[in-house]
Amino acid sequence: MEPDNLRRSWGRVRTAVGLESMRFHDMRHTCVSLLLHPGIAPDVVRDIVGHSDIEVTMTIYAHTSLDDKRAALRKLGDALG
Repeated sequence: MEPDNLRRSWGRVRTAVGLESMRFHDMRHTCVSLLLHPGIAPDVVRDIVGHSDIEVTMTIYAHTSLDDKRAALRKLGDALG
């Protein structure tokens, strides 16, 4: 699909799938987080989304899931005994 056509039809697409409040650009943030979650290397993710600087990918686009935060705190608790 041509990018311009997708942008023009985004309103209908998001309504059809129940994402009325989601901007098209929000999907980039989601994509980065979903790629990082299973352990894909950050530099690979950066290349996929087309960022020139890894810092942009990791500080602006990557979002930690609640499950990941809980798992990290559980590991900390286990380590502290």
